[in-house]
Amino acid sequence: MLRFTTLNLLLAFTAAWSTTTRREALHHMTAAVIATSAAPAFALPTEETPRVVTRMGGLLEPYQDGPRGFRLLAPSGWNKFDGEVGAYDVKWQDLVDPLEQIKLSSTPVKSSIESVAALGTLEELGPKLAAKRNQATLVQASERLTDGILFYTFEFALPDQTHQMLLLTIHKSKLWSLDANARNEARWKKRSELYANVVGSFMPKLT
Repeated sequence: MLRFTTLNLLLAFTAAWSTTTRREALHHMTAAVIATSAAPAFALPTEETPRVVTRMGGLLEPYQDGPRGFRLLAPSGWNKFDGEVGAYDVKWQDLVDPLEQIKLSSTPVKSSIESVAALGTLEELGPKLAAKRNQATLVQASERLTDGILFYTFEFALPDQTHQMLLLTIHKSKLWSLDANARNEARWKKRSELYANVVGSFMPKLT
């Protein structure tokens, strides 16, 4: 039953991603989660991973959003945009290359859904997410447990040369999606450490 309901969830999410806005796609996915009542318990990683706090010599700076309830390390000097309805909550964009950007989105979920593990395993989610990115290559996938919150991180190489890192997590009735994009593989080699530190610093709570 778990495999069946997880598959339904993934199909709802991947179908929505290609035909709707990012936030609407997240809404479809969480609606599918809600429909899978009496979900079984999921095993979490047993070892905690500390939140990333390095500022990389000033390339990153602390950012905290009180009303939305999250914090992370954001790129210093990048343009910041707030709330494009249906697309993202916050976006940071490189001053020189606007295709290099970091976007954070959130959508409500049922209070009984307490972990991103409810969406499936890394092995289940990764290939589905890659397929809906124009058959992208799933480079790697990992999970971490920080302050009792489970995070999934995926890395994709897209056919158009874009390289993307995607984080998913659920906390306090919200599904969070944080993605960081580089124009091509050459740029990814220069951005990968910065993006990894941004993603590793994200926490969907203030303390």
